[in-house]
Amino acid sequence: MAGALLWTTIAFLFAHELDAVRAREWRVLPLTAFLPDPTGRAVFIWAHVPLTLLMIWIAGQPAGGPAALALAGFAVVHLVLHLGYRHHPDHDFHGVGAWALIVIPALSGSAQIAIRLAG
Repeated sequence: MAGALLWTTIAFLFAHELDAVRAREWRVLPLTAFLPDPTGRAVFIWAHVPLTLLMIWIAGQPAGGPAALALAGFAVVHLVLHLGYRHHPDHDFHGVGAWALIVIPALSGSAQIAIRLAG
């Protein structure tokens, strides 16, 4: 079960990052918000190369291990950040689809953490 939850978290985070390019998320992030769009987009996309590699590496680790639990925790924090930024004028994650890509990994991450705590 923990393995399926880990893969669910990773798959939805990957899909969210695709949507994040559509939503121009670099306009919201403090480290990139000041950049012109072409530069901000490039920095945002290139910064996701090591993040993607990290998630692929985590996928190869034990499902209940520390790396998987760190990603699970990140998925929950990620949701909290989006909730905090939802009123930012450049936060363009609207609709059920965009929010599902944010909420579902947080739910699967929470389930991973709960399984670990219960076990």
